[in-house]
Amino acid sequence: MFIMIGERINGMFKDIREAILNKDPRPIQEWAKRQAEKGAHYLDVNTGPTAEDPVRVMEWLVKTVQEVVDLPCCLDSTNPDAIEAGLKVHRGHAMINSTSADQWKMDIFFPMAKKYEAAIIGLTMNEKGVPKDANDRSQLAMELVANADAHGIPMTELYIDPLILPVNVAQEHAVEVLETIRQIKLMANPAPRTVLGLSNVSQKCPDRPLINRTYLVMAMTAGLDAAIMDVDDDALVDAAATAHILLNKEIYCDSYLKTFRQK
Repeated sequence: MFIMIGERINGMFKDIREAILNKDPRPIQEWAKRQAEKGAHYLDVNTGPTAEDPVRVMEWLVKTVQEVVDLPCCLDSTNPDAIEAGLKVHRGHAMINSTSADQWKMDIFFPMAKKYEAAIIGLTMNEKGVPKDANDRSQLAMELVANADAHGIPMTELYIDPLILPVNVAQEHAVEVLETIRQIKLMANPAPRTVLGLSNVSQKCPDRPLINRTYLVMAMTAGLDAAIMDVDDDALVDAAATAHILLNKEIYCDSYLKTFRQK
């Protein structure tokens, strides 16, 4: 099953940022319900950069979201204390977003994932930044795989993000990310899962929905398992559903677009 992680409950968006500042649950719960109706499997929950107390904000966001939907959250923060605060109040199978391949970060976040039985996203970057080519990305992916295994994290609970960058400033990275996804799927048996923050590929570009839609299908053919994405974009979700059928991941039925959203 291709996993869709709804991107919209993020303090980078103006309405969510204002809701956090005003402790107004309505916009957050409206987006939670809307994304659930659109077929999201997880909801990314990000406090945003302006939260003065990310620990309390994350706790409040998780409780606010899960008051109205049964979906699990993808807890999105660079602050380990905020992530753990969200995990403590979370119902169900959470996801941690994320750890880089820096050893000190892996030493924090992998034990946390094990303790709370959460899935975790690992980024193919370290203190040197995001590598340009697939081989360097894959080396960092192997460090994530090795550390996850050492902490008893099943490969099916590790989602590796090879980090797509905006095509208007890093066009050459797009093909390297696809190759990295292919290589990641060969790193273990069972293989770790793969994920992308899809909307990054089209940042500050015209025709953003078209770029997102095209790249999602390309990445799925390379082995992409999940995406943090705009599930409110019906054409994007339709493209994912159609690719799922054409890649023989699901038995065809005439109502496959509806069925994909219900799984």
